[in-house]
Amino acid sequence: MKKTAILLGASGLTGNILLHKLIEDTSYQSIKLFSRSKIEGLPNKVTQFIGDLLELEKFKVDFTADEVFCCIGTTAKKTPDKKRYKQIDYGIPASAAKLAKENNIKTFLVISSMGANKNSNVFYNKTKGEMEHAVLKQGITNTFILRPSLIGGDRKEQRIGEKIALVVFKLIQPLLIGNLKQYKTIDAENIAKAMYYLANKKTNAEVIITSNEILKLSKKY
Repeated sequence: MKKTAILLGASGLTGNILLHKLIEDTSYQSIKLFSRSKIEGLPNKVTQFIGDLLELEKFKVDFTADEVFCCIGTTAKKTPDKKRYKQIDYGIPASAAKLAKENNIKTFLVISSMGANKNSNVFYNKTKGEMEHAVLKQGITNTFILRPSLIGGDRKEQRIGEKIALVVFKLIQPLLIGNLKQYKTIDAENIAKAMYYLANKKTNAEVIITSNEILKLSKKY
């Protein structure tokens, strides 16, 4: 049976990798992108809905699919204003989950972050934790929340802080064993593979997946 997928965050590192995996898979007859700007050079199976994702509910009529992949995320450098930061990192995934529930979409996958905790005193962790809570509150049949550690890969924009962190993390990788495995850096390619695998091997359960588990699932791709 041919499927339709919705993808938010297709212009980002992980989202773009996932987009091309969905395009290559002939079992997906249609891919719907919701974004602020158009991506050029995509095949006809991809339909792009351009607008303000902070008002995602305006797309409700077109927000229909078998699966939703939410790869939305910003950084403190790109979005220093905390109010707007929360509107993006919390508001968009929460709205997407609400629309998915209202439109009877059975599968919802979203990228969160290691350390997400709605009760945290750290703004970033608290925002991600509140987002997770809002998503799970919808009770979508197949809900998968991925909590990657620091994400590696070739980004379009230069993030000096992340580059330094990746170098440091690379040096200490051999020391991260046992329960510390979840702190290892993880490539965006592996996150995309894990999301694809989960969408196509459903377990009918709400699942929060740690970084080391994401890596394991990616190897099943």
